[in-house]
Amino acid sequence: MSTNLFGTDGVRGVANADLSYDLAFRLGRAAARFLGKNICVGRDTRLSGTMLESALTAGIMAEGGYPHCCGIIPTPAIALLTVEAGLDGGIVISASHNPPEFNGIKFFGSSGMKLPDALEEEISAWVQSEAAHATEGLPTGEGVGHIVKMRDARDRYIDHAVSTVEGGDLSGLVVAVDCGHGAACMTTPVALQRLGATVHAINTDHTGMDINVNCGSTHLEPLQELVRQTGADVGLAHDGDADRVLFVAADGTEIDGDFILAICGADLAAQGKLANSEIVSTVMCNLGFTTAMREAGFSVVQTSVGDRYVLERMIEDGAVLGGEQSGHVIFLEHNTTGDGLVTACQLLAVMKRTGRSLKDLASIMVRFPQVLVNVRSERKSELDECKPVWEVVQRTERMLGDRGRILVRTSGTEPLIRVMAEAETHETAQAAVDAIVAVIERELV
Repeated sequence: MSTNLFGTDGVRGVANADLSYDLAFRLGRAAARFLGKNICVGRDTRLSGTMLESALTAGIMAEGGYPHCCGIIPTPAIALLTVEAGLDGGIVISASHNPPEFNGIKFFGSSGMKLPDALEEEISAWVQSEAAHATEGLPTGEGVGHIVKMRDARDRYIDHAVSTVEGGDLSGLVVAVDCGHGAACMTTPVALQRLGATVHAINTDHTGMDINVNCGSTHLEPLQELVRQTGADVGLAHDGDADRVLFVAADGTEIDGDFILAICGADLAAQGKLANSEIVSTVMCNLGFTTAMREAGFSVVQTSVGDRYVLERMIEDGAVLGGEQSGHVIFLEHNTTGDGLVTACQLLAVMKRTGRSLKDLASIMVRFPQVLVNVRSERKSELDECKPVWEVVQRTERMLGDRGRILVRTSGTEPLIRVMAEAETHETAQAAVDAIVAVIERELV
């Protein structure tokens, strides 16, 4: 019996161990079989990227397919170019915010959207079957595929991002950027400079083993220091594949995805562009966000974690804005997946248009204290059936009442159980998390 290889966002693991060259080859074959012969392929800056790209593209070509290779490029660019070029699907080789030794392979369909769960399960089953190892019937001679170089891929993506700013002008803004030694190195600074902003960028180089290491959207301290040193109006940081972005205000205050959604949602509403007065978020959004949006007259719809689920609900409801606290934000007018550069362009455009500082704009909501603890557990699959854990969760929820909430879930990409609590005070939230973590560590570690 096969297991589903796909987590929340693609197939992930330590490169050359969990995610082997052989698995990458079979995933390439599957792409050509299940999506079509013409596949857009890109990667981030990880050292293992070229190895996995070679195996993946070999698999596509072995099935008679044509990998359209873009090199190092942000994930949202692959979604965009797949649609623009009329290709059958797209693949990004990246492990997003994970450490350098990890890598991943995530798929997009011809629509530029991530694959539905059912299709991922079908692909996963085939990849683990005997058929994926068989060579009978593979094309030979002229039937074998070959690589197509998409040499203008980055330029086309930058052109698209710049075009989303009405008036095309961010002049006067001083912006600090942390590229995280990732795929944003070659796109975000260029795009913002083209829009007229003064840009101070760090971590724009890469060795393949420095991506996300003490930098980028998971470590904002270098960005906060850069904002202080340069006197920037705003700072922004990407993760490894630049499908997310977080900000810091001029005084160093962190501005996460909830604030981005609140600010941009209110701005769209003021322009009469927030369809159905609805914003789509996930179960991880802060209670302060949902409270503020409700008081502003907007409805917040929550989905499972993952921008793919946010997008599905946006399409279902006809919503135009959605995203995650982690900084994945989707402006459906402009993109079909989380896009860190487009999000940056939109938020900076609000600052430019209103003349307001990011700290002032962020006053639209007050964040409830939130405590999140990740418990490493190789037995995370047993969580649903672990009665002692859910008993302590229920007791804690009763204690918090309607002035707080608890969320316990497994990570879709790592061997972690995530325990999150929100409450009116940090001390209350911490006590709630500590009580639940203690039981998880006793029962599942």
